[in-house]
Amino acid sequence: MIDWRKNLILFSVFLFGAAVIGRLFYIQVIQGNFYRALAQGQQKIFPQILGERGEIFLENGLPLAINRDWQLCFISPPEIQDEVRTANILAALLNLEEDFVLKKIEQKETLFAILKHKLSEEEIKKLQELKLAGVYLRKESLREYPQGTLASHIIGFLGGEEIGQYGVEGYYNEILEGKKETVEQEKGPAGFLTFPLKKKENQGSDLILTVDYDIQHQAEKLLKKANSNLRAEGGQILVINPKSGKILALAQEPQFDPNFYFQEKDFEIFQNALIQKIFEPGSVFKPITMATGLNEGKITPETTYRDPGEIKIGGYTIYNYEQRIYPGEISMTEVLEKSINSGAVFAQSQIPHHIFLDYIKKFGIFERTGIDLQGEVFSENEEFQKGYEINFATASFGQGIEMTPIQLAQAFTVFANEGKMVKPYIVEKFSENFDTTPKVVISSETTKKITNMLISVVENGFGKGAKIPGYWIAGKTGTAQVAEKGVYSADKTWQTFVGYFPALSPQFLILVKLDNPQTKTAEYSAVPIFHDLAEFIINLYQLPPDYE
Repeated sequence: MIDWRKNLILFSVFLFGAAVIGRLFYIQVIQGNFYRALAQGQQKIFPQILGERGEIFLENGLPLAINRDWQLCFISPPEIQDEVRTANILAALLNLEEDFVLKKIEQKETLFAILKHKLSEEEIKKLQELKLAGVYLRKESLREYPQGTLASHIIGFLGGEEIGQYGVEGYYNEILEGKKETVEQEKGPAGFLTFPLKKKENQGSDLILTVDYDIQHQAEKLLKKANSNLRAEGGQILVINPKSGKILALAQEPQFDPNFYFQEKDFEIFQNALIQKIFEPGSVFKPITMATGLNEGKITPETTYRDPGEIKIGGYTIYNYEQRIYPGEISMTEVLEKSINSGAVFAQSQIPHHIFLDYIKKFGIFERTGIDLQGEVFSENEEFQKGYEINFATASFGQGIEMTPIQLAQAFTVFANEGKMVKPYIVEKFSENFDTTPKVVISSETTKKITNMLISVVENGFGKGAKIPGYWIAGKTGTAQVAEKGVYSADKTWQTFVGYFPALSPQFLILVKLDNPQTKTAEYSAVPIFHDLAEFIINLYQLPPDYE
């Protein structure tokens, strides 16, 4: 009886063992590939990893935007047992609020919560010594802007989703960002993921800017000083080679630090006013009116008229600045020297409206320049293009017609480049991808006449403050009333000066624009800034004088 029971038990054990072994054989051998694939599907993921982002440099090799490896601290909340103690230690060590850390720890549904980026060497060392459960270190590659605010409106910044915003970071985002590659990753302990660094072999293209560090630095320095002394609301400076379109400096005040872009409350500070803000230029537009008349043979620099003091058109009255009246015969050159509104209206009246409109289009006022910076805007000037007599009259002296500063500067390259308009660009490496063929706007003979007239503005007119002994400077001032909700302000102005030199063989064109400085006209604000920057460039490049 006992032997029978023993045999039954042994047989049952054997049968159970055989069943287990059979099941294991079925799972591991017959169905092995299926379960192996199932396990891998649960343990492995295949994310797309971007290569490192391309870096940005000035032409002298100075880095403006680079990638730098840092350590960050993150936690896996389900692995943390003593929540209060861990929060207390981490808050003290990482200089964080204890409530902030505790809230992160209490998020048990997540496996990954970042506590702090960019750890110091001391913080890293202490965390490694403590070996707290559920607390980890990880390398990450972050964007860094080593020059701080320098050229911030040129660079832009890399946003939180690793997408370039503004400037060249935005415009060249696809070129800068690294190539995508699918990689295999396994979940670690407690289901935690590993995070490989971006792969350098898939790095995006670097960018070399056309910007001259010395000129850029000096332009920013002058703007900061002027905005402080003149209590301006803002300001911009553009320096361009009028023969090639190469941007040598693009400065704006106020600036921002792209390393800390997230601290800015007012996003308007990120806008590049040279390409993203419309303004009415005022009298600095008069040379375009004169050039049109000269090129069409309707006027000459010596053509004269008599100032009527005021001009009435369709219920509107046009005055000269401060309602001044100029007696006697006044030449077109004197109109530019003294910036006489009635003289600009006279010149425009000699030209049929449709031809004047065509020339404004040729000068690029109704279209983007195509500069390689993100977010360029332009005005279609719908009100002006309605064709009313008063619109053409006021446009002749730069009121009632809108543009960006970069459009105005591009238009002036026509005068400095024998009648041909160039396309501005700021990235050297990829400039060959653009159509940079200059566009003929006026004849070279007309540009000689306009240049001589603009030299006279600096030698004899309101641009005297731009004069540099030994050098011919061609330029024009502009002071325009600011339009607010369709009404011109009684006390707010834009004050601008655009000039180029050496005037008879131009190498540099500078635009200076100040937003509502506390001076009467550009003669006392933008002109002195132009003078100081032009003198700096002449010394920097050791330009030989035009005359003794």
